[in-house]
Amino acid sequence: MKREYIQVRCSIYEKKLLQRRAARAGISLSEYIRATAFDKNIVERLTPTQLETYQMLVQYKNNFSRIGNMFRKRDPKLAREVEDLAKEIREHLKNFKK
Repeated sequence: MKREYIQVRCSIYEKKLLQRRAARAGISLSEYIRATAFDKNIVERLTPTQLETYQMLVQYKNNFSRIGNMFRKRDPKLAREVEDLAKEIREHLKNFKK
């Protein structure tokens, strides 16, 4: 239980910036300040546009993997290119998680 108060002076702009960053992370201002003070990793939530893009990339990766599997027996070179493209998309998806 948190019962102690700490007052911090800052400018209006700093306060707005802190509030905006806390809102993007989906946490309260107090939580945000505590997390930054203790060097905790704060992850911002994805915007609806970013979430939609992430879902689209996942779907593309799955589709390219399926296409690569279809062509593997008929045209190994094309299958390799499609697999490489799927791997590249997978790497971009990993960046979303960071």
